[in-house]
Amino acid sequence: MSNSLPPLGFIGLGIMGAPMAGHLLRAGHPLHVFSRTKARAEPLLAEGAHWCASPAEVARRCETLLINVTDTPDVEAVLFGPNGAADGLPRGGVAVDFSTIRPDGARSIAQRLAERGVDFLDAPVTGGQVGAQNATLTIMVGGDAAAFQRVRPIFERVGKTIAHVGPSGAGQSLKACNQILCAVNMIGVCEALLLANSAGLDPAQAIETLAGGAGGSWAWTTLGRKIIAGDLKPAFMIKLIQKDLRIVQDAAERAHVPLPGTALAQQLFRAVESEAGGSDLGTQAMIRAYERLTKLT
Repeated sequence: MSNSLPPLGFIGLGIMGAPMAGHLLRAGHPLHVFSRTKARAEPLLAEGAHWCASPAEVARRCETLLINVTDTPDVEAVLFGPNGAADGLPRGGVAVDFSTIRPDGARSIAQRLAERGVDFLDAPVTGGQVGAQNATLTIMVGGDAAAFQRVRPIFERVGKTIAHVGPSGAGQSLKACNQILCAVNMIGVCEALLLANSAGLDPAQAIETLAGGAGGSWAWTTLGRKIIAGDLKPAFMIKLIQKDLRIVQDAAERAHVPLPGTALAQQLFRAVESEAGGSDLGTQAMIRAYERLTKLT
């Protein structure tokens, strides 16, 4: 493996972060990693990544730090908590956050890092676990345009569609729009499959026939197939989309924008969350809420 490429730091090695970090390591970047659970890093360490004892240690070993954790407080803790990465990043460095967090949180983090001479890019992704594994993610980036151009080669190693969409917070705002589409599309998938079943149609044939029509979507073809196969294993867990939808509704409330469809999706997901283990199922498990409603009719 060539070490001619600059070293990178990667914090957060979950379902999305681990395969993204793997692409960068195999491209030739010396990679310094940290995760709350070291076991998640073991496959990368076996490939040559370097374990660090804290976010600050990761940051001291690179000029570009990549983060993929769960929520706004987690990003803040990685950067500004005890042994936080902000203490290790050099002036002129860049911190890139692939997490999904509040837009106002991203703006606040960008301002705090700017005071230290560090650029911050909010760069949430969409495309799910498959997109992370295949390096085909869509990456929507907010922040300084020059910093975006510096980091773009890294984005191109983990994603396929990459867009600088505006100043700090803009990436997270567009991700909020994406999560509305994911949640409300799931309503359409479940209702269409229910009606197809009630009409005695072959659901697999229905998916194939409608996939290329005006109502077709990734959710219809991919998650619809999972539903008819009884596969509710998560590519994206209900508890995570619920976290994202709370971010969506917070942004909508600030902007005085009504989102009744999103609110309905939240309630349907909540019904599944009420079951034991429901929050850890994939978003396609919304079908369980509809099945319960059907039994009541």
